[in-house]
Amino acid sequence: MKATLFNEDGTISLGERPDPTLHEPTDALVRVVRGCVCGSDLWYYRGINKHRAGSIGHEFIGVVEAIGSAVTTLKVGDLVIAPFTFNDGTCPACVAGFTANCFHGGSFGDGIHDGGQGERVRSPFADATLVPVPRPEGGFTDDLLASLTALSDVACTGYHAAVSAGVGPGDTVAVVGDGAVGLSAVQAAKLLGAKRIIALSRHPERQAVAWKFGATDVVETRGDAAVEDVLKLTDGVGVDAALECVGTDQSIATCVGIVRAGGRIGAVGVPTYQEFQYRTVFWKNVRLGGGVAHARHYIDQLLPHVLDGSINPGLVFDFATDLDHVAEAYSAMDERRAIKSLLVVSEP
Repeated sequence: MKATLFNEDGTISLGERPDPTLHEPTDALVRVVRGCVCGSDLWYYRGINKHRAGSIGHEFIGVVEAIGSAVTTLKVGDLVIAPFTFNDGTCPACVAGFTANCFHGGSFGDGIHDGGQGERVRSPFADATLVPVPRPEGGFTDDLLASLTALSDVACTGYHAAVSAGVGPGDTVAVVGDGAVGLSAVQAAKLLGAKRIIALSRHPERQAVAWKFGATDVVETRGDAAVEDVLKLTDGVGVDAALECVGTDQSIATCVGIVRAGGRIGAVGVPTYQEFQYRTVFWKNVRLGGGVAHARHYIDQLLPHVLDGSINPGLVFDFATDLDHVAEAYSAMDERRAIKSLLVVSEP
């Protein structure tokens, strides 16, 4: 089968991998319908984070083509959302809701397991991992498929930022980062009832999505200037919750600077911190939460909102191509010509 391969820093190519087969009775084989490029993929593409050479892509939706003898909740032909990690659903971490930390789980597209930037994927623990989506009367539109794909990671990661920061009705929230995760965090803050949402963004096309997702204010500055501007907007008090969606020293420092005393930070940007000091959080009595999003847990919460049209997370995709042009999907995001790249692999 055709699959995207990571070879070395800055090199993405389309190659061949063996067609996956069922290994365990709890497995399912999925034909990929839509995949995408994640912002975290760019970290190893740029050589910042290390990644095993091999199959990549941890975000996808697809159609079940085969199931193991122990699979009971899925059937051949189901369209399913695959969270970016697979999990057994029974270990203490899964029972507590932290499916991304499953004792027996792992990640799709980690260089060993098949990735969603390819034609087919074997999913371990299919019952616990894959989420079937009811087929609408009119079929799956391209817009709906995009939003379902966003649920595989980015929408859930933005939601995790808001949940980790305890965002609730009436809150004033600031979102640091205007990539797909940051924009998804704006949407999540709105969904959770925030009254005021300040998006930090310098790019008009990303600001446009932020407004659609519920932003009430936009701050275009960065660093110390951004802190000053957000404090001005909040009469010097700061925000109730700051959502860190980048992972750099500047982004976390901005969050610490703009959150009020006793406020909360939800940090979901893959951390590349070199200078960050926890004492800056300690002295403000700020609660810091976050980490890897447990997407399987959140898909159940967000899917009904997608199906009834109350949220449209697929708006983060502003570039689409096929597997043959996957290198362009990476370069478009790397050069910031795209917020997020969608891969059209097959039809449902």
